Amino acid sequence: MSKIRPYKKALDYSYTIGVFPTLELLTHKPGQTQMVFISNKASTNTGVIKIKSLCEQHNIPFIYSDTTVGKLAQADNAYVVGVFSKYFPDISDIANHVTLVNPDDSGNLGTICRTMLAFGFKDLAVIKPAVDIFNPKTIRASMGAIFQLNFSYFDRLEDYRKQFKHALYLFVTDSVKTFDTIEFSAPYSLVFGNEGAGLSRNAQAVGQKVAIPQSTAVDSLNLAVSAGIVLYKLRQV
Repeated sequence: MSKIRPYKKALDYSYTIGVFPTLELLTHKPGQTQMVFISNKASTNTGVIKIKSLCEQHNIPFIYSDTTVGKLAQADNAYVVGVFSKYFPDISDIANHVTLVNPDDSGNLGTICRTMLAFGFKDLAVIKPAVDIFNPKTIRASMGAIFQLNFSYFDRLEDYRKQFKHALYLFVTDSVKTFDTIEFSAPYSLVFGNEGAGLSRNAQAVGQKVAIPQSTAVDSLNLAVSAGIVLYKLRQV
């Protein structure tokens, strides 16, 4: 790597911002890790000591540089930046999936990744156009959970359906069936639409529509909240 640059989607590498996401990177994807930058302000931090130990164990360079950490993290309270090569782990043919159609918020995507891992789901399909899973904001929102997940991007929902024969359960607000009244047939895919637009009518025609029981006081739930409720209900842990 000739020069460290602020993150752009076109780069073939990305960053973890903060101690815990970097620990997750080094623990689960040491082979993808290129180097770690550490602020001198945190040299005695317990997590930083663990990071240095993992770097030494895997022969990964760690460099003290307040300037580089500040430039890449763009946050006063971040003391570590991990640099890693992007990778694309295939999702499983037999595991249950979470499928996100056109998600456009890094925080939501990262939170869903973290929630998936908490409740035993490890396979994520993302339908384009969609937010970048390698954006450091997404990684930080996931607290490094993405390093234990499999994920694949697809140009269209139809392309996903051609590759996988999972039963599709489409989460919408207007279904008469709610997730506590049906049985989910595995392997299945839990499909959630875009934060603002939801799922298109065409998408809703390809599977079983399901609603989350809720009051009429609000029209819908936040995407990450909706996914969290469903994943908790169907937890695999």
